[in-house]
Amino acid sequence: MDKSQEMTAFTAVVDAGSFVAAAETLRISKTAISRYVDALEQRIGVRLLHRTTRRLSLTEEGRLFYQRARDILAAIDDAEAEVGSRTQVPSGSIRVNVPLSFGMSHLASIWGQFMAAYPQIDLDITLNDRVVDLVDEGYDLAVRISSLPDSSLVSRKLATTEMLTCASPDYLARNGMPSHPRNLAEHRVLAYTGLTERDEWRFEGPEGEVVVRTRARVYSNNGDTCRAIALRGGGIILQPSFMVAGDLERGQLVRVLPEYRSRALGIYAVYPSRKQLPLKVRCLVDFLAEAFEIAPWQSVEGL
Repeated sequence: MDKSQEMTAFTAVVDAGSFVAAAETLRISKTAISRYVDALEQRIGVRLLHRTTRRLSLTEEGRLFYQRARDILAAIDDAEAEVGSRTQVPSGSIRVNVPLSFGMSHLASIWGQFMAAYPQIDLDITLNDRVVDLVDEGYDLAVRISSLPDSSLVSRKLATTEMLTCASPDYLARNGMPSHPRNLAEHRVLAYTGLTERDEWRFEGPEGEVVVRTRARVYSNNGDTCRAIALRGGGIILQPSFMVAGDLERGQLVRVLPEYRSRALGIYAVYPSRKQLPLKVRCLVDFLAEAFEIAPWQSVEGL
């Protein structure tokens, strides 16, 4: 009996909650569904489902097998879609949501390359820092910067950025260089409200984790605003390396407390579903992954 058919039947039963519903989903008989699941359990020698007259539930082994089976079936779908797409021409419109600062500094300059490579694809790009609901709001793809991707979505990691503490040479000349994170409480801080910690800044240093409560002179929901004020000597910022790497390289900003590292964030392309991913979206995801294979901000010395 075909192993993929057995896995398909088993995952369909779990997803649908019953053999009858799974049979309707797959458009085959309930008898066939039962036969596939029975054959699967007999072949691997493990019971995967607890069956009663009223409900089904997964055994511990069933939960493990279910996750692996879903990944395998998704990989098969991906392989078939990739091979099939070679004979197709990607076309249509893609609705994309990207963070404001990252979108302006690192994406705006490469959209033209994508459009030149795929002349039959149109782009509808929205820039904001709000976490949009891709399905409800009709987006095909979003770029998100976070510690972990949204588990309800499919994601592909594009790059990593580290949160860096920086200030201008002028500010540090007037106010002194902090020697420990706790000294930040005595300095003018320019806080990006998109950080979940807001006033609490966390670092990993020689003595382990250090948490300091800052007192911001400025709050802003836009990181570029904090950066612009810092460049004019307005205070200390905690901003991602993709935003400040150029300023550090030119000497317009200086690392503060470089021996104390803040958190690293992943930059992800996220989309609603791997299954039957439109070719146009797959092309964009692959393009972004290639574009940031070597992130430009990582080439700055010391980052």
